[in-house]
Formats: sequence, structure tokens, C-alpha cells
Amino acid sequence: PLNVLILIKEYEGEGEEHIPTLGIPDEEFSAVKKLITREEVRVISLAKLQLRHDMTLWDIGAGSGSISVEADHLLPNGRVFAVERNPQCLHFLRENLGKFNTRHVALVEGEAPDCLETLPDPDRVFIGGSGGNLWEILETVDERLPAEGRVVVNAVTLDTLTAAIEFFENAGYELEVTTVNIARTHPLTDYKLFEAHNPVFVLSADKL
Repeated sequence: PLNVLILIKEYEGEGEEHIPTLGIPDEEFSAVKKLITREEVRVISLAKLQLRHDMTLWDIGAGSGSISVEADHLLPNGRVFAVERNPQCLHFLRENLGKFNTRHVALVEGEAPDCLETLPDPDRVFIGGSGGNLWEILETVDERLPAEGRVVVNAVTLDTLTAAIEFFENAGYELEVTTVNIARTHPLTDYKLFEAHNPVFVLSADKL
């Protein structure tokens, strides 16, 4: 007869049960209104990052921490550095990291690119917000990212999209841009209508 022994490691500590899933509903996160990567965009962004279990990820402009929380589940032997400067966002970021019992996320309070100097070199970089410093951030990322590293930028304005494309093309990255348009059903009396959200441009850039 075949005997199968399954060992399940139990973790102690505060926070909710570790949930290894993608697309945690937006309402599960504490967040400043509109300063959260929506779940559909989040899943696409994480897919574009192509994370492996032992990688180091910089999450720049972490906001509510939704990307960091979900990346934590995908990096059991890796590290996530959630970089944020906004005091209000930092409050919710700390709350979410505790709520979801993240184990591999370090909170970095400060303004990029200056606060990136002391971090270990990344394998992957996600930029969800730049505070007007996108070009300077990308220059620092380019200096620290190894060959075959990947950067994913979420742009909601044409200015950010144009600047990111210009940088990656000038720096010789292999670039792909995906436009994500989301519409969710919205109840209206006895009917349901689709409510559209602003499009998000997801840039995936590989360093050659």
C-alpha cells in the first residue's frame, strides 16, 4: 500500500490567514480612495512581472500595498520592498501588511529614488507611482537592475506613458505596452449597467 504524509507548516502571529491567491477584492484593502491598483489591473501587472519564488522586488509608489501583499504570496523565498512617501498611504500600507500577515515585505518610508540607495539590488521592479520623479527613478533602476531584469510601470496619464516609453527605448530595453480597459456592472434600479474605469497602460520592459 502507498502511504502519503502531508506536512503543513503552521505560522504564528497576528493577522489573517495567509491566502495564496491573486486578485484579492479591492474592498478588502484599506486605502485612500482611487490610490489602489484595482484587482484586475493588479493581476495583469503581477503576471507581467514574471516573479519567481526567490526574487527581490521593489514596489515603488506602493500606495495601499496591494501589489506588495499579493507579491508576498508569490515570493516564499524572496523579498519585497514597499516604497512609499505619502503619510496617509503609509498608514493604510502598514494596516494592510498586518492584516494580510505578510512575511517577506519590508516597508521603506521615503521618496524615490533617494531612498533606494540602501536597498539590495532588485530582480524585478514595479512602479505604481513616481511623484513626478519617474525619469530619475528609472535611471536609478537601470543602474541597479541586472541583465534580464524586468520593470513593470503602470501609467494612467499620457505624460507618464510617453516618458516611460522614451526612457526604455533610449536605454535599449525590450518593451511591451498593454492597455487595460475595465468596466464593472453597476446596479441601476432594476437594471445593471457597465461602469467604465479609466484605462491603465501596463508597460513591461526587459533589460537586455
